[in-house]
Amino acid sequence: MNKIVFEAKNIHKSYRMSKRNIVQALSGVDIEVRQGDFVAIVGPSGCGKSTLMHILGLLDRPDEGILKIDGQDLSHLKEKKAYRIRAKKIGFIFQGFNLIPTLTAFENVLLAGKYGGMKLIDRKERATELLAILGLEDRMHHKPNELSGGQQQRVAIARALVNNPSLILADEPTGELDSKTSLEIMSILKKLNKDENKTFMIVTHNLEVAKECRRIVKMEDGRIVADSMRK
Repeated sequence: MNKIVFEAKNIHKSYRMSKRNIVQALSGVDIEVRQGDFVAIVGPSGCGKSTLMHILGLLDRPDEGILKIDGQDLSHLKEKKAYRIRAKKIGFIFQGFNLIPTLTAFENVLLAGKYGGMKLIDRKERATELLAILGLEDRMHHKPNELSGGQQQRVAIARALVNNPSLILADEPTGELDSKTSLEIMSILKKLNKDENKTFMIVTHNLEVAKECRRIVKMEDGRIVADSMRK
């Protein structure tokens, strides 16, 4: 059995919206993610799936619970240490691509490698390799506004992979794409999962996207209510 790369136990998170209005976003969530998993997190709006992703990605902190990556306890990390681990061990793919508009595709990927502590020669080599794998070798010196939505998301995938992270978190990665391009992006992620044993957790409201994943975790009211493997 593959090793556990991410582990969350008894995760609670609430937000104070006003003096009398406290929203309980997560209520005792337990989840393990193993190397090579291809997981979809699904559920209605407000169920806690995005909050869970933000906590797993060290973008937010739980009020209570234990969080580990590669066996290292992250529950009480200071922000500077959390930033370093996030940069090296976690890749992010966002719905809106989140590319820096003034940089080329190549430069966007290079910058992520810099944040991860890679040497310049190594990140240049890795960025070139990834953009070629993703079919962008002839577009790597174009800026985001010169690329289609699907091409921008491919750049975002390359950026997420440049530091060889333990886990890639994708937040509605096909949300701004048409159905044909969405299938192409999911096909790319599945191929990376299969060929390079990359570990993906995908937050989505799109059941067609979820069906492309081998494991589906369903959330309701801040809790995991189902966790199943597809045959």
